[in-house]
Amino acid sequence: MKKLKVAIIGFGTVGQGVAEIILNKAEDLEKSDGVAFEVTAVSDMQKGSLLDATGVDLAAALNAVKEGGTLESCGGAMPGRTAIETIAECDADIVLEATYTDIKTGEPATSHVKAAIDRGMHVATTNKGPVVLFARELIDRAAAKKVRFLFEGTVMSGTPTLSFAMRNLAGCEIRGIQGILNGTTNYMLTEMENGKPYDEALAQAQELGYAEAVPDADVEGFDAVGKVVILSNLLLGAKIAPGDVDREGITKITPGQIADAAAAGKRYKLIGSAKRAAGGAIEASVRPVALPLSDPLAGVGGATNALTFDTDLLGPVTVVGAGAGRTETGFSLYADMIEIARGA
Repeated sequence: MKKLKVAIIGFGTVGQGVAEIILNKAEDLEKSDGVAFEVTAVSDMQKGSLLDATGVDLAAALNAVKEGGTLESCGGAMPGRTAIETIAECDADIVLEATYTDIKTGEPATSHVKAAIDRGMHVATTNKGPVVLFARELIDRAAAKKVRFLFEGTVMSGTPTLSFAMRNLAGCEIRGIQGILNGTTNYMLTEMENGKPYDEALAQAQELGYAEAVPDADVEGFDAVGKVVILSNLLLGAKIAPGDVDREGITKITPGQIADAAAAGKRYKLIGSAKRAAGGAIEASVRPVALPLSDPLAGVGGATNALTFDTDLLGPVTVVGAGAGRTETGFSLYADMIEIARGA
């Protein structure tokens, strides 16, 4: 049986989600792939750090941080250790980077990714910052070290998007993409169509945990912009930055506009899109669009995400699935781990 050691950097919602999956799916993975993942390090800026070469007690770690606790009561606790120090001291084969996203600088996640790659460790991340700003550099850096840098969860959480395009659509030319890439705004627009005003729809999204207390990343379109950049650069061969994406959020959409769209057989969605224009330039945008009900994206409601690939051989191909969530995003890291294990 192949055993791979894992370090989890960031033990918030996503880090805990993947830890739970590792615990719950261990027996299934051993039977199906002959692989075992052993977590030997955990580090979180607020919750503390653990290091145990014989394996961290994940159940105890999850229980310790339940309802805002720390890791200090667990065996292998290392008070004051930073993520960089943990990466430098651990013996992991795979580092899972699940810290918070800073789309402007990519830090501290980019430094975590570089430190792990430079030590010859594979890296999987759900953090958009490093991928939006430095994807090609980090992919090349990993290749030079003969390790993998994977980031499936940066676009549609656990729903296969990048891997689907690069594997299942191999041989097709992807001429463009358009999709619902932010579950919070899609939920809000669904509720507004059901009669709720913007402020009430936002408050409900915050109550359900879809929207942050300061919701600008979602409602102003910044989150979707990052995903459009990733898709454009990885799938369309572009070299664009967030500032190259024409952006408009949903804050100015009125009940009257939604009613008028419905009367015309249309439905508003916040659509992220990118396509090759004449001459090969990439036109990319995030903006509210009143889609005809015949469009597959128009029927995607609630916090669900969807993405349509415009291909030369198959025409439009649409993928629909979860775009957020503890288990769903944790699964994207788990899927990347399995991909690494199969090639290791």
